Amino acid sequence: QQQQQQQQSGGQLRGRFYRSTSMADRSSRLLENLDQLELRVEAFRDAASAMEQEKEILLEMIHNIQNSQDMRHISEGEREELNLTANRLMGRTLTVEVSVETIRNAQQQESLQHATKMIDEIVNKLLDDLEDAKIRLMSLYGACTSDVPAGPIDQKFQSVVIGCAIEDQKKIKRRLETLLRNLENSEKSITLLEHQKSSVRQSCNSKQD
Repeated sequence: QQQQQQQQSGGQLRGRFYRSTSMADRSSRLLENLDQLELRVEAFRDAASAMEQEKEILLEMIHNIQNSQDMRHISEGEREELNLTANRLMGRTLTVEVSVETIRNAQQQESLQHATKMIDEIVNKLLDDLEDAKIRLMSLYGACTSDVPAGPIDQKFQSVVIGCAIEDQKKIKRRLETLLRNLENSEKSITLLEHQKSSVRQSCNSKQD
């Protein structure tokens, strides 16, 4: 009878041991599946972010074509036809909705709002002083890049951006890059226009002489 009890006791221990091992295997397998899914989720978010950026780039390129110097130096009929095509492409681009939400805590949300406000204040004064706006935007951009900046860095803006979520930091940097590109294109257009005016004035003076 004692031997039978020992056998039963050993069987119960072995049963508990096997059940425990089986649970550990299941847990390990589930954890491995979740790890693989996490990689896919991050890849999915990265792909969506890339599409979001592509949409921004496409809209910017269409806008730049519509406002290019070449568009000013073609016939009115051709310009109207090209604008219709550009507007159609812009409309089709806008039908694609891509949104990657960033998870933020209260401090990160506040930092994002502060950084956005600082950029908006400069953008709202672009027409008042283009050169000053460009210098200020470059100082903000310098605060967002790890490269050695060409000019001064806005230390206050840098401390604000550091408080933002990583994804928001990337978006802020991308927005500043876009603004600076647009400013550079605007300056080129103004320079070309001034050169053309100067050439016309010289031509008129030569004819008068």
